[in-house]
Parts: sequence; structure tokens; C-alpha cells
Amino acid sequence: MSVALTFVLVATTLAAYAYYRSIEGSLRRLPFEVGPSRPPETGALNVLLVGSDSREGDNKQYGPKSQGLGERTDTIMLLHISPNRDKATMISFPRDSMVAIPECEGRNGATLPGGIRQINSAFNDGGINCTIRTLESLTNIKINHFVKVDFTGFKGIVDAIGGIEICLPKPVNDPKAKLVLPAGKHVVNGEQALGYVRTRYALGDGSDLSRIQRQQVFLTQVLAKVTDGGLLTDPVSLNGFLRSAAAAVTVDSELTLDRMLEIANSVKGLTAKELKGITVPVEPYPPDKNRVQFSQPAAKNFFESVRNDVEVTATPAPGKSAAPKIEHEQVRVQVLNGTGEQGKAVQVADELAAQGFAVIEVGNAPTTGTTAIRYAKKDAQDGPAYADAVATRLSKDKRTPVAGKVKPVNAQPYASKVAKLPDGPIIQLVIGTDWPGVRVQSAIPDSLKDKVVDANTNPCL
Repeated sequence: MSVALTFVLVATTLAAYAYYRSIEGSLRRLPFEVGPSRPPETGALNVLLVGSDSREGDNKQYGPKSQGLGERTDTIMLLHISPNRDKATMISFPRDSMVAIPECEGRNGATLPGGIRQINSAFNDGGINCTIRTLESLTNIKINHFVKVDFTGFKGIVDAIGGIEICLPKPVNDPKAKLVLPAGKHVVNGEQALGYVRTRYALGDGSDLSRIQRQQVFLTQVLAKVTDGGLLTDPVSLNGFLRSAAAAVTVDSELTLDRMLEIANSVKGLTAKELKGITVPVEPYPPDKNRVQFSQPAAKNFFESVRNDVEVTATPAPGKSAAPKIEHEQVRVQVLNGTGEQGKAVQVADELAAQGFAVIEVGNAPTTGTTAIRYAKKDAQDGPAYADAVATRLSKDKRTPVAGKVKPVNAQPYASKVAKLPDGPIIQLVIGTDWPGVRVQSAIPDSLKDKVVDANTNPCL
């Protein structure tokens, strides 16, 4: 939880105060060593966020008997920022999940055999790089960076931003989490905030899933305060936050200050409204009622949705205004199959129609290796914008629409699902043998929408 807070705040503030380069020297770094076999890039930004419960140094007050026993994690989150940097999804992995962990190098240098174990054991036994390998093997999502923070660092960050408002549905007296507060709303300092995100049995139903939901609500409250609470325009408060954050975290060696600035500039328009929290779908683990396992096919479908997620739109050149947004239902589409694979045009037409496009015809085209989005030369003024609406729905690299259509073979009418066919250019989608697929519309499937935590979620959990 605390690492999510750290990364989001660093990303939203460094862009405006690049002169804080001296702070970079405070950051602790670890090498990014996960091997050559990794998932492909999709244009999204994926940052692993891990909370460390190390009791060394200033953290010994949270369990002096655990000193010298290394570090564990109860918090594993993946911050997924869309390719267009306009949406963020915070994916939580329950610590009690039993998963397949690949063979890894252990903290002591010995080889850890692969097998079914609790997900946080990847970090406990193999460190951050084993955790990355495990998550990438489970999700097929490439992780670009990682951030790790400990208890003391979390407290310092919350104190630096002046505390966060929480809401308790009942009184809490949890000596283990060091949280004692009456019911109702409170602005909590770092120590109390740490207790709030750590307590498990004093709030909710006592499960790790309930605690995860509370952590996600806390993060949305943090982001709302940062973006709306004046931190970005207060140099004194910002300085205190940045120095606290830099001293609190350990990051990968590739997350340089220049890289942070690049990321911060790309996400500077994100607010709490664009952040969605979701927990990986799980179900009871039959051999042990105290553990869970990923629920299938829901988890598999969810990870696929994340990999293919959101619409990517071009950024207007300086001095030029953005073209008006073309909605899917405004675009008439002719789908032609140039792959030689029987039924491909109808399959793709169905997928586009499901996303609201007014598909009007399907047919064949001469075999081609390259998928293309085309518009008529006579539609040179409006055609590119309408074609671009189709191009942004294709997976992988965005394709540039081209002028000029090909002659269809055996074109047949398609029963459009749009109530009233629109005017405007007819866009031709020619499917090549390199067909990348159609992006899903959301990183969160409809089946999980009721599990989403966002700025509108009741904070009194």
C-alpha cells in the first residue's frame, strides 16, 4: 500500500520540480535481473509496488523479535498505466494466494526450485527479482519498474503531506497495528495511517481481501489530496515530501530521475478519478481453507484484458487543437479478410460491432501480409479521423490509416447492431496475416466491475 502511495506521488510531483536532482542521491537501488525470457511490450507502464516488513533499523519498533530474519511482504500491487497515460489500474495480489512460482535465485544465492507456494514467498525467499519473474509468468504482463518501501518510510511520506482523512465504521483498538481510534472520520498521521492499512482483524471481515480494499480506498484518498490539496503548488511542503519519499524507497536501477521525470510528465493529467483499484479474482484453495487460489477463467480473462487494455489516441502537435473525438457508433466499417482463413471477416466484424462500430459489410480481399485501415481518397478531409477510431481499437502498435481502398471480393451485407446507420466516410479494414487482434475496451471486465475501488467508493469500510 505504502509503495503505491510513494510512486503515485513521486510521479505527479517531480515533473514540476526537476531541479530536485540532489534528491536522487538519497534513493536506494537494486539491479533489475529477471532473465531474457519476458512478456512483450504493449506501450503500457507497469510498476510493481511492494511493501517490506523488514524490522531492521528504525523499523525494529514493529517487531524487535523479527530483527535479523530478513524481510517479507504483505502488500503486492501492480500499478498499470494505460498506453495513452490517461487511466490507471491498481491491481492487488492477495498475499495468501497459492500460485506456481518459477525457479529463482534465492536471497542466499542458492537456486530455489519452482512449485506451488504462497505468492509472497517469492519475495520472502527470492527477493524482488523472483517476485517479478513470478508475476510475469502468472500474468504475461511485462513489469517495467519496481518500487519497495518499508514501515518507517511510509510514515514519513504521510506526515510530509499533512496526513490523510480516513473513516472508521466502528471503534478500533488494535495494539498489534498500533491503532486506537473511535468510530468516525479522522485525519491520521503517519503512525496512525500505517496502523490503518496494516490492521486486519479489527476492521472488515478480518480477511486479507478486506484489508486490500481498505488500502485501495486509502490510496484514492491520497491521490485526491495530492492533486486537489495544493501540494504541487507549495514548494516547502513539496520539498518535505520529496525528501521523505526518496529516503523511504528502494527502486530498480533503471528508474533514474530522468526516467521518473519522463513518467511524471506523461501522467501529469491523471487524477483520483482515473485511478481504479481491483483485486485479482480468487476463490478458496481446497487443500487449505486459510489460503486462496486464482479463480479461473476469471483471472486469465482479467489479465488478458489488462494486456490489451485501452484506447490510444494521438497527441496533437504543439499549436494544433485536437480533432473532435469520433465515437464508435459514428463509424461505418467494411471488414475484408486478406488472410485466407475462412470466417475471419465475420469474426472480426462481430468483435468491432460489440464495441459499437456500425459494421455494414464483410467480404474478402487479395491475400496480404499487412493489416491496413483505409479510407476513400475523396474523404481526405474527414476520413483519417474516422479511420483512426478503428486504428486505436487494434492491439499492439497503432497503425496509420491510408488513403485509397482495395476492391472487395464477394462482399456481403452485415447485420449492423447500430439502431440508425450514421453518415460520414465508410472505413475499410483489410485483415492481413499479421492481424494483431481487437483491443478489449476496459482493463476491468464487466464481471469484476462491482469489485472496483475508485474515488466514489464509500471510505467507511
